[in-house]
Amino acid sequence: MEFNQVLELMKAFSESNIHNLKYEHKDFKLKLNKEPVNKEIIVSEEALPVQKNQVVTSEVGQNTTSNQQKEDHCKIVKSPIVGTFYSSSSPEANDYVQVGSQVKKGQVLCIIEAMKLMNEIESEFDGEVVEILVENEQMVEYGQPLFKIK
Repeated sequence: MEFNQVLELMKAFSESNIHNLKYEHKDFKLKLNKEPVNKEIIVSEEALPVQKNQVVTSEVGQNTTSNQQKEDHCKIVKSPIVGTFYSSSSPEANDYVQVGSQVKKGQVLCIIEAMKLMNEIESEFDGEVVEILVENEQMVEYGQPLFKIK
């Protein structure tokens, strides 16, 4: 399957009422899942070009209505790509981070698999993981919040 065909399939899937799709042909396999996104957490930003391993971050509280979030001053780590979120390098391995973990700039937080490529998502700042906003093996979208770090 050509890359443009995959993109067309993904677009058609996202616009449909289908929640799960599995496509296999010869050695090519594609599995898509839709899960609801909590839109209250998303901070609106202009779409920016994102390079591999770049993390999109923003200050919570600037464009949200939640008083609790305004007091938190947490930073949100967002997904730079569409793919499948993995909290560890393999099913047997420990999670990269957990709630309460102290992280340093450049530390791997998770992996997002896109088109059979494993992309390590690194922290852009030091802090403590306050909340993990997605489940292991959940499909994530570009710009979807993944972690709250204080």
